[in-house]
Amino acid sequence: MRARELAVDYPTVTPAGSALDAARLLADERLPGLVVVDDRRRAVAVIPGSQLLRGIVPPHVRDDPALARVYDERHADRLAARLGDRSVGELLEDGRTALPVVGPEATVMEIASVMAGARCPVVAVSDDDEHPAKGALIGAVTAAHLLDRLLAAPGDG
Repeated sequence: MRARELAVDYPTVTPAGSALDAARLLADERLPGLVVVDDRRRAVAVIPGSQLLRGIVPPHVRDDPALARVYDERHADRLAARLGDRSVGELLEDGRTALPVVGPEATVMEIASVMAGARCPVVAVSDDDEHPAKGALIGAVTAAHLLDRLLAAPGDG
């Protein structure tokens, strides 16, 4: 099976988009991350949910997780508002995730290799097999979707 056949429509955001809106989309759709596209619909990055959480958790708490106990639920809920003034692009500047992208003819193993190498739960699939990073996004493959395919392989009884 090739990437073109495994790719599914996948929500995207732009670097200029609101980080808060991106977090809501990720939460509403229960996604592991979002594909960030430019104005030509080329995948430029993947922003995992952990990066959105990083934008919520104050730096001093990231440095010392024991400080998280001082935040009660009411205050923790307010922390999400910290994303309101930030763009997706700003969060990417804080820790850009390598862009895992494959062309439409990539095999299951190639997709798995790219995903594992990037340590990213989403791989973008572009329409350009020769230069995947230059092609337009046709969909994405998630780790869950890929594992489902791999676990259903013939010979598993």
